Formats: sequence, C-alpha cells, structure tokens
Amino acid sequence: MSVVNKGDNLDRYLMGRQFMVLLLVFVENLCAHPVDEHKKVLGMGKAVNTIFLGTGLAIFFMTAMIGKISAQVNASRCMLDYVNNYGALFTFYVAMLIEFSGLLHCCYVVQMFFAWASGKPLESKEAPRTLFESIFFWFRVLISGAILVFSFCVTLAALFQGKTTMWEGVPAGVAVALFFIFMAIVGMLEGMQIAFFAVAKMTEEERSHSTWAKKTCDLLFANDGRNLPGFMVGRQMCVTLCFFIVARVTTIKLEDGESNIFNSSSGLQGFYETGLLGALITTIVASITWQLVASAFPMAFLSTPVTYVLLRFCLILEWTGLCQGSWVVARIHRKIVKFKRDEVYIGTAEERAVKRAMSDDEEEEDYNVKPGHMYPGVPTLPPDFSPRMRTLDEINELEIELKEHRDEVDARIQKLEMEKAKLLKVDDTSA
Repeated sequence: MSVVNKGDNLDRYLMGRQFMVLLLVFVENLCAHPVDEHKKVLGMGKAVNTIFLGTGLAIFFMTAMIGKISAQVNASRCMLDYVNNYGALFTFYVAMLIEFSGLLHCCYVVQMFFAWASGKPLESKEAPRTLFESIFFWFRVLISGAILVFSFCVTLAALFQGKTTMWEGVPAGVAVALFFIFMAIVGMLEGMQIAFFAVAKMTEEERSHSTWAKKTCDLLFANDGRNLPGFMVGRQMCVTLCFFIVARVTTIKLEDGESNIFNSSSGLQGFYETGLLGALITTIVASITWQLVASAFPMAFLSTPVTYVLLRFCLILEWTGLCQGSWVVARIHRKIVKFKRDEVYIGTAEERAVKRAMSDDEEEEDYNVKPGHMYPGVPTLPPDFSPRMRTLDEINELEIELKEHRDEVDARIQKLEMEKAKLLKVDDTSA
C-alpha cells in the first residue's frame, strides 16, 4: 500500500487497471465465441444454445458472477486482506506498466480540461515535472492521441464493411449506432458511481437544486442507504453486459476470401483481430473520460432524466436476482482464502474516529471525489453518512469474526509465552 499511495500512483493504477479490465473482457469474448453456433453443446436444444452461447449470455453470467460482483463484494468488506497478496501486487505493477507505456496518456488532456472547467485546481501529490519529464509526458500524449484516432479509423472501417463479430443480419449502420449507444451507456454508468459518491458528502439542500438530481438522490439514498450497494451490483451487471456487446460489435474478424482492413499486411490484420483497438477506444472514450467529467461536475451529471432511468434499471436488474450466485461465490472464495473484515484489524469507522480524537490525530480518511481524478469506489457509503446501519446478520457475522480473531491472538500470545519461558529456563540453567 505504501507504493500505491506514493505520489499520484493511485491515479496511474486506476487508469491502467481500467484498460486491463476492458482488455480481459475482449479476450474473453474471443475465447468464448462459438466456432460453430449451429452445433449443440451438452445435448441442449437449439434455442438454449442460441440464447446462452450464440448471444454470449453464458460468458456474461460467468464473468459478472465469478470475476466481477463476487470480487467486489469481498473487496468492499475485506479490503486489507484482499490486497495482502502477490496477486494484487502483480496486478498493480502490470497496471502501472500499462499507464507508463503512454497508451492512455491522451486522458490526461481530458483530465486537465475538466479540472480547469470546474474552476478548481488539479491536485497532485508530486513535484512539478522537470523539462525532460514534460517532454516525455507530452510525447506520450501525442502518441496516445494518434493511436486512438487510428483505432477509431480501423474499427469504423470494419463496422461499415461488416467485418466484425457482430451478429448476422445486423446492418452496418445499425452496428455503428449500437457501438456509440452502448459506449454512451457505459460512460453514464461509469460516471454515475463517481457522482453518487460525490453527492453523498453534500447536504440535502445542495442536492435539491435540480429536480432530477433530487429524485435521483432520494431514490439512491432510500432504504437506509441500501439502494447504493444495490445500484453498484446492478451497475456491474449492466456495465459487464455492455462491455461484451461492445466487444462483439467491434472485434474484427474476416471471413474466408475477404480483404484485409486498409489492405494491411497479414501480421497487422492479425493484430487488429486481437480486440486491442476496441478495448482501447472503450477504455478512453466510454470509461475514463466520463469518470473525469463526473468528478468535475457531479451535480450536472445527475441533473438528467437519463441518470434516473439508468439508476432504476440497475436497481431492477439487482432485484431480479439473476446474479445472486455472486454472493455464494464470494462466500466460498472468502472461506477458502480466510478473508476477514477490515473491522477485525482496524475497528469500525466510528471506533477509528474516536481513536483519532483521543490521540489528537488530525489526519482523516478522505472520501471526497476530487475534480479531474478517478475514484476507486466500493459499494459502501462514507462513514459519516447519516442513514447508515448494519443488519443483524452483518453484526452476528462480524461478532463471530472478532471472536475468532481474538482466539487466534490469544493462541499466538500463549505460544510466545511458552517460547519465552523455555528461553528463561535455559538462561537460569546456564547461570
């Protein structure tokens, strides 16, 4: 964690991580794409095969429940244990390497623009760049912008020529429209979580300046604030589904006898078909940019009926229970690796606040969303949000974990005392 929190490394990690997530979805789409959609799998009927394999729903449910929601559930409750392993460290350094490569550096121009537009300075924990660092930074920005434009040209050419994995029978114009529509939906959902965490720190009067913002916030914070975690689950389902649709729309694939895009070489055409270009476009245009906009203008972002409709849709998705298996997967994973809640190690938010007050420690946990910065975000509200409460099951579970942790600590202390007694006995014998 010391490396993550050093300078602006957290922003760099979040940017590289976002590309990793999208790239993995595109790779999964390629791996799960059926070779022959007409062949039956496991003896199931044609309709079942078409629904789950032909449309990609099977890989969507697997990814959403195993790779997305269950991980988010455990990470939101057991953050310390979740990052205390070499897998997390490996992921961090890969994300940092992706950011360092410069693929996503054009996002920094967007970051600077919206921080300036919000009228607030772009905060940084690092010293100003040297001349060499500035030249290297802006060189990567230019390269990133050129790669993004090239990616758009190749992807749109493939869409208009019908050379993608888009479902058969869909006209080229419709495919292009779907590409931009689903990227916009992804962008709205990515920005909504940023905006929701930002308005959680505002007063009800501040949230009431816009009719739609008030309706959205009233719905979001209803039910003692439990609609927020519900939205996060439904949002994850919706975002994952949109990712797979965008991957299906933009992944380039040539049929036998078709010419290469822009008459490129076979090697370059093979690179196009990896899905990397579509993942790059989606990461920059449909994800990071919208998050930066929402961090600068959270109230403006919420003051539209589209936000309210998407919030309703995500809550309905979560209510259907289609991905309730995520909780089972999360519990099994947690039991296997023996994750413990953060409260076991550091106490509750209220207990930490009391300790800070008693020790005169002025450092506070920063839950603010800052203009021009991405926000990691987990499905929990800031500790000072008033309509927050635990369920009886959550209290019982935490109580059990605390008792188990106490027993483990007592056993370790007893073991140390026995070791200490042996050493003292040896010393006495020697004397």
